[in-house]
Amino acid sequence: MSARLAIALVAAAALPVVATGADAPSSHDISVLHCARLFDPSAGKMLGETTVIVEGDRIKEIRAGAVDPESYRQAATGGHFSYVNFTDATCLPGLIDSHTHLTSETSPTGYTDQFRWNTADYAIRSTVYAKRTLLAGFTTVRNLGDNQNESIALRNAINAGIVPGPRIYTAGKAIGSTGGHADPTDGYRMDLAGDPGSKDGIINSPEDAIKTVRQHYKEGVDLLKIMPSGGVLDESASVDNAQMTIEEIKAVVTAAHDYGYTVAAHAHGAEAIRRAVIGGVDSIEHGTFMNDEDMKLMKEHGTWYVPTIVAGKYVQQMAEKPGYYPPQVAAKAKQVGPIIQATAGKAYKAGVKIAFGTDAAVYPHGQNAREFQYMVEAGIPPMVALQSATTHAAELLHKSNELGQIAVGRHADVIAVPGNPLDDITAMQRVSFVMKDGVVYKQNGATVGE
Repeated sequence: MSARLAIALVAAAALPVVATGADAPSSHDISVLHCARLFDPSAGKMLGETTVIVEGDRIKEIRAGAVDPESYRQAATGGHFSYVNFTDATCLPGLIDSHTHLTSETSPTGYTDQFRWNTADYAIRSTVYAKRTLLAGFTTVRNLGDNQNESIALRNAINAGIVPGPRIYTAGKAIGSTGGHADPTDGYRMDLAGDPGSKDGIINSPEDAIKTVRQHYKEGVDLLKIMPSGGVLDESASVDNAQMTIEEIKAVVTAAHDYGYTVAAHAHGAEAIRRAVIGGVDSIEHGTFMNDEDMKLMKEHGTWYVPTIVAGKYVQQMAEKPGYYPPQVAAKAKQVGPIIQATAGKAYKAGVKIAFGTDAAVYPHGQNAREFQYMVEAGIPPMVALQSATTHAAELLHKSNELGQIAVGRHADVIAVPGNPLDDITAMQRVSFVMKDGVVYKQNGATVGE
């Protein structure tokens, strides 16, 4: 047990001991969480001693100070009761990572694995990555791109309680142009490359754009992700060139909004960012070469920015390892890595809205919280960094009434970290307790049920 985080259980019956999430809490289950501090992102305050009462999968009550747990024990008729006392810890809402890829992970063999692995191989591995993400304190994610809609199956399995993982809002396959960052056949020899089309998310006209949005709707996605600029990890030459026209972007966005979807735009280059913002996207992902005009446009349009600093730093580091990436990928990684953190700090100072996101898979899953440290180093205050992964990310998801706060009626997503993260933001990398929808997955820093 951590010297800074002592958790005392004084209950007749423990919380549901569930690692898989298969035994969802009943409406009669009551958990009383006594927190030394509680982070309130909506008010922008760190509250003192606070008790959170969870009933079933929702927050039932929040009380200042400590409470007598016996009265709540008696109310748990026919259900489980537990009392958890965090003697020197901060409770926070379950975190939201607005940019993940849970069905893959960085590897020096990744470019050849795709010719050896089946879709099932990626899907099975995704269950491991999802669990690591949940245990890191991230109870909700946006999954912004996969190869064969594996993330849709993963989302459904998690929702059904078959495997443990965060709540997933997935974009399925990313949408882009022939030869662009979304084209899954970049780098293939010509007899294998073929000509991916709108069914595969590859578009070359506004008409293609409308068809691929409708195809994504048919496949059951939750939002859309477009690739209007080059990227780091594909095997083409440019990281920042513009790869979609404004007309194509507008066609995607118009059709997407018809179906109630938001649109995230992967965009490193300044011109691609400009087109995406004018085209009406909801968020810019990465934004490495964002300029002053882009920032002004984003403020005017209310466009969110998701920095993913940790991914930029990681690819820069790996690019120094001979053979980890193909040569053209390593060259692009060395361009992006030294710039992306400073861009995030400049965008914050310019007043651009920021939501937390990491591009998990570009670095190993489970290390998502490193992004907080990099954000603070960039000049973003710890309070704002924490809000970016709670209320701000919930607003980007259009789920402010359900996620991002420990508030009555919201999902019972609660995590705890030692000490006060406003004093030491690296505490976010030491999550010791994870509850999602009233089920405890991590306690005393260990996985429940293992």
